[in-house]
Amino acid sequence: MWKHLIVSFFSLTGAALGIETQALQVFMKDFNTGEILFEKNADQQMVPSSMSKIMTAHLVFERLKSGDIKLDDKLHVSKEAWQKGGSRMFVQVDTQVPVEDLLQGVIVQSGNDACIVLAEGLAGTEAAFAEEMTRKAHEMGAKNSNFLNATGWPDEGHLTTARDLAIIAERTIQDFPTEYAKYYGMKEYTYNNITQGNRNTLLYKNMGADGMKTGHTDAGGYGIVATAKQGDRRILLVVNGLPKSKDRDQEATALLNWGFNFFKNHKVYGKGDVVEVADVWGGADKKVSLISNQDIIFTIPRSKQKEVQVKIAYESPISAPLKAGDQVGTIEVTVPDKGLKTFPLVVAQDVPQAGFFQRISNSIYYLLWGKHGS
Repeated sequence: MWKHLIVSFFSLTGAALGIETQALQVFMKDFNTGEILFEKNADQQMVPSSMSKIMTAHLVFERLKSGDIKLDDKLHVSKEAWQKGGSRMFVQVDTQVPVEDLLQGVIVQSGNDACIVLAEGLAGTEAAFAEEMTRKAHEMGAKNSNFLNATGWPDEGHLTTARDLAIIAERTIQDFPTEYAKYYGMKEYTYNNITQGNRNTLLYKNMGADGMKTGHTDAGGYGIVATAKQGDRRILLVVNGLPKSKDRDQEATALLNWGFNFFKNHKVYGKGDVVEVADVWGGADKKVSLISNQDIIFTIPRSKQKEVQVKIAYESPISAPLKAGDQVGTIEVTVPDKGLKTFPLVVAQDVPQAGFFQRISNSIYYLLWGKHGS
């Protein structure tokens, strides 16, 4: 007999609200669920400016993790790095600078000179390092990206998309959570007796912002890759193509606040949560717990009062023997605007087959009482 359990959930009530932005490109997603909250020209190739530096830092983190380099290793400052224009860390030509200082120069001070020192030190030339940046981006799934330098300096063909930058940012947080938290949340850094503040103004606000990187060129406008965490939610945002730095700050703040205030993460079941206790046929135990083998969470607009329906389907009783993790049914979730999503329903523990006499006893039990059981 197939058994079905139907449960209903409701999202919280909120005022219906749309949102607009003057940014030319936008991509915003919930980090935990992967739900896209807002996008505008997200796959349109654009000039990423200094937002490119998140890819530069990612490659440095990889080398550190693999042991190829260490934070206290020192790299040589070439004349090309020293004389590079734009934002600078102010390294001195023909000096040796530790990798950790250079990382902070890239992430906090947006130093073009620091980027080139790292690129030359790790790949021989900046061009070779840029090829590695593009190759790694494509491996991640950021296939519309093409990096020609390590800095984001204007260069025809140096392009990416808002979605691709979000992919790179997400991988950075996932692959290097300690490094990410340590460096991207820094509000200022001092090198060569020069203190520079982080250009990410969201860090100075009480909104949970902890990264990542701003960018600006005449060709790209003002942009930012931003992340913020409130409670158990993290939102990842990319905006670009804004005319002024204050517009970048205002638009990013408004979008993040909207993402947190007008969406909620609704957990249907957590990994290991008992969904149902089922009858077992021919087992050493008469009951077995059925669980979800993963977190089932959806990001739902608060403004929608639509019902989320959950249907549990399995054949009852379940025949032994059973192994923990065996799929015996499904968890079917119907989510507003997303349709039907199906997840495995699995047994929580082993249930060996009963002995001969116990199986006879169980048969009598089900004949007499099974049809009246739960």
